[in-house]
Amino acid sequence: MKYFDALSARAKTLGAALAIGVGTAMLPATALADAGFQRWIQSFENTAAENGVRRDVYRAAFAGVTEPDPDVLEKARYQPEFNAKVWDYVDNRVNELSVQQGQAYRSQLSGWLDRIEGRFGVDRDILLAIWSMETNYGEILKRDDVMKSLPRSLATLGYLDQRRAKFARQQLIAALKIVQDGHVAARDLTSSWAGAMGHTQFIPTSYRAYAADMDGDGHANIWSSVPDALATAANLLRKNGWQSGKTWGYEVRVPAQYRGGKLERDNRTISQWAGLGFTRADGRPLPNIGDRANLVRLAGDAGPAFLMMKNFFVLKNYNNADKYALAVGMLGDRIGGYGGLVNDWPRGYTPLSMDERFELQKRLASRGLYDGKIDGKIGSGSKGAIVAIQGRAGLPQDGNPSKAVLNYLRQN
Repeated sequence: MKYFDALSARAKTLGAALAIGVGTAMLPATALADAGFQRWIQSFENTAAENGVRRDVYRAAFAGVTEPDPDVLEKARYQPEFNAKVWDYVDNRVNELSVQQGQAYRSQLSGWLDRIEGRFGVDRDILLAIWSMETNYGEILKRDDVMKSLPRSLATLGYLDQRRAKFARQQLIAALKIVQDGHVAARDLTSSWAGAMGHTQFIPTSYRAYAADMDGDGHANIWSSVPDALATAANLLRKNGWQSGKTWGYEVRVPAQYRGGKLERDNRTISQWAGLGFTRADGRPLPNIGDRANLVRLAGDAGPAFLMMKNFFVLKNYNNADKYALAVGMLGDRIGGYGGLVNDWPRGYTPLSMDERFELQKRLASRGLYDGKIDGKIGSGSKGAIVAIQGRAGLPQDGNPSKAVLNYLRQN
């Protein structure tokens, strides 16, 4: 039973709510769960007012909000940047479809991208990759199952999630000030489960620090203006040290004597790495010999290795996960017309193309094993269905979207 059902039913017991394992604070008494949430909203109004939020703005934002959003807490339990294998994470985000869409937008938005690059000095392909990673080029903003009322989401975290309560309350006050400043109407204040807003998914405090009005209408409306959203992302990167005209990193060959974790995360100049025998993965010499870089191997010796430049670590100011920064860099390169990896990931199975991933999900759905979105992205729902099929086929039940699984479905 999903936490949504447990929390939305007023008669559910405290024990049932806690059994979901969301790591929340002590919940109110059974029959008063919703009343407790409403008291929290009423009480927090004073906190918001003390921090400069007008009461009319606060009340408009919380009009109609009566219950916590249990889906928020369920999503808080799973973050793919930290749970997924690196190749699963990258495959879901750097693929034929995301590259084609990015290249189409690269052409369509060329005028705006010229202006944004000229103003902020951040590579357009990196910005397009961030847009893809954050909201699938804005498509996620159209999904009611993903985009939520920001006041309700952050109030849910502030009320029920001990680990995120301080963060949620800080972000809620910042969001209400965005409304108060006239950048977005209270009714349009939507976000993902943790308060990330708009096309490029800015948390409210980051929006207030980096928001950029690129289209010149007087408001940095990252919810409906793609130029504003991309410029805001560019401003964040620039202010955190983005080096204009520089790459994020190079895939490299690691000399045999430095395998086994040796030199991992060491910081040296490119010249020093070259002196140790490191070359680009395709054998070419390394450029920018005076720049510094760190050796990073996210899949150990069996997978690709990288010398990560400063821009890689600047990307982590957007999302502090190596997988995220790597995927942004790889997707940006592909959108810009560069090739993919020379050395593939050690998946242990033959992967599927994006078209084959769509086919896999459709075949799983036709058997009643999968009821999620047919989007080619292999998440927990797809993996569960794959495990079921692997059990029938006598294959290892690892949930991997392999050629062997698709062939079994085609033949049976």
